[in-house]
Amino acid sequence: MIFETLDTSGHEQVVFCHNPDAGLKAIIAIHSTVLGPALGGVRMRQYADSNLALTDALRLSRTMTYKNALAGLSVGGGKAVIIGDCDQDKSEVLFRSFGRYVDSLGGRYITAEDVGTDVNDMENVYRETEYVVGVHQVHGGSGDPAPFTAYGALQGLMATLNRKFGHEEVGKTSIAVQGLGHIGMEFVKLLKERGAKLFVTDLNPRLVAHAVEEFGAEAVKPDEIYDLPVDVFAPCALEYAINAETLPRLKARIICGTANNQMSHVTGDEAAKRGILYAPDYAVNAGGVMNVSLEIDGYNRERAMRMMRTIYHTVGKIFELADRENITPQYAADRMAEARIGSIGKLKLPLGRTAPRFMGHLRGEH
Repeated sequence: MIFETLDTSGHEQVVFCHNPDAGLKAIIAIHSTVLGPALGGVRMRQYADSNLALTDALRLSRTMTYKNALAGLSVGGGKAVIIGDCDQDKSEVLFRSFGRYVDSLGGRYITAEDVGTDVNDMENVYRETEYVVGVHQVHGGSGDPAPFTAYGALQGLMATLNRKFGHEEVGKTSIAVQGLGHIGMEFVKLLKERGAKLFVTDLNPRLVAHAVEEFGAEAVKPDEIYDLPVDVFAPCALEYAINAETLPRLKARIICGTANNQMSHVTGDEAAKRGILYAPDYAVNAGGVMNVSLEIDGYNRERAMRMMRTIYHTVGKIFELADRENITPQYAADRMAEARIGSIGKLKLPLGRTAPRFMGHLRGEH
């Protein structure tokens, strides 16, 4: 079953990491190194079984290929998952053991924090390998990438507001934010600073209470967030929150958030038919990876902020291509990413050789 899956996924390499003494069960998926070493975070989650963990690693690593390409970075796409409870199972030895597996790949994969991991975990990974970014500033790193992901998402939101409503004024809008993890909370903070009317929800009532008290947001039960008559729905939790069941309930005219893989392309087609403008997630949430990618050559915060502001222009170009080709923004974003991968890939071929026609295989199944 595993090999059949890999036959059709388009991945270059998948590594299974197991150290019983450290309690480590992890999977590293390298999707593409055409643009450079595969860069993508490691998430920690209590998966029901190893097949679900593998599916997550494969899907997320493919998304990273597209995200990094569209962001104009000289890195490819990879992702890792650690099977475990991020609240109970973390330890120094677990992350150092994971770091040794990363190091064994010799730089083909560069890791960073993701859902369920943080800068402290990256410190332990860093003890065993140099192929980690998002480490503490004392090591020349950039620290926590969440504020940068949120700031990049704000740029994407303003571009989407401009396309849909003809203005960029966040303070004129009402926004329903689903998910108040580290990135979601940072996004709420930025939206509040700009005067948006905020509705928030999360499975953790303490996070909801914090958003209400600190940012004046209005709390909503998790299943009711879809039904609000707001301008923007911002998915900032886990994948596929927008699906065949939830999409018909949306009254928002824009979908723009920080979560990965917010909906399938099929659902995206239906959203477009309903007049909802979707800002493709991997274009909007690229700020974090843009920021940490600069650590590879030497971090500079001013350069990072300038780079993240390009998300506004990238999202605008996606909408222009979508209109011109009469396709949804998801397909337009894919085409832009694939075009860059294809053109840079040709530069790396020996003179006289032609690039293989791999793009449909690269995209895989969304």
